[in-house]
Amino acid sequence: MGSTTTGGQPAYYIPQPSHWPITGSVALLLMGMGAAFWFNGVAAGPWMVGTGFVILLVMLFGWFGTVIGESEARLYSKRVDMSFRWSMSWFIFSEVMFFAAFFGALFYVRNLSVPDLGAGSVTGNTLWPGYASQWPTAGPYVAEKFTPMGAIGIPLLNTIILLTSGVTLTIAHHALKAGHRGSLAFWLFATVALGFTFLGFQIYEYMHAYSELNLKLSSGVYGSTFFMLTGFHGAHVTIGAIMLLVMLGRVLKGHFDAQHHFAFEAAAWYWHFVDVVWLLLFVLVYWL
Repeated sequence: MGSTTTGGQPAYYIPQPSHWPITGSVALLLMGMGAAFWFNGVAAGPWMVGTGFVILLVMLFGWFGTVIGESEARLYSKRVDMSFRWSMSWFIFSEVMFFAAFFGALFYVRNLSVPDLGAGSVTGNTLWPGYASQWPTAGPYVAEKFTPMGAIGIPLLNTIILLTSGVTLTIAHHALKAGHRGSLAFWLFATVALGFTFLGFQIYEYMHAYSELNLKLSSGVYGSTFFMLTGFHGAHVTIGAIMLLVMLGRVLKGHFDAQHHFAFEAAAWYWHFVDVVWLLLFVLVYWL
């Protein structure tokens, strides 16, 4: 359905019924059922997960391609733009709460659970006599030794890389609003390169942790909180870097101008969110 004007109000574009939502639902159903089968040793499990993932990719390309076409055709009014902004804001808020749960678990373990299990407390003397209350720790039931990940080295370097990427992305945004296409493409490419460089260093850090520090996901409560927080953050960096890579491709195709570039802004919001989460990770997980 095309856009209309009623009573002098801006037009609101209503898209035609789409098959993409049900396609995505089928993909997620296959992936969920396949994962359950896979974990229980059913041979069809991996194939169902793979099929669901392929269908999900087709849905993402198709659905976002449709939205991009509608946006470039200037079918979206100010009201539609505002609905997109609210949607992205609530999505990022949901991500904030996602990480808040894991940071809350880290706080509970370090400040409440571990001290309560230490020698000298009623619980510690009863359940785990002789257990020293300290952090980092694997917990009173894990005998395997490990070396905690320090803040100096790759974590500090990755902090500098992510903070720099936030600066280059901001410069690219200003270049877009000023109409400087060459500068926009250059600084956006620099941001994407920094993002994938961060991921490369994190992969190396994980290899180093497993091979030389004996730090694993199974290394008690420290290993589980370390890899859950840094791993989920790495997954979000991967998503953000792919989003910015798509934005770079659209920029090179001539998309966006000073007035119409919400997709670029949405990717930038997400990337800055990833930056802030990493700062908290660096301080609370690596430094303290």
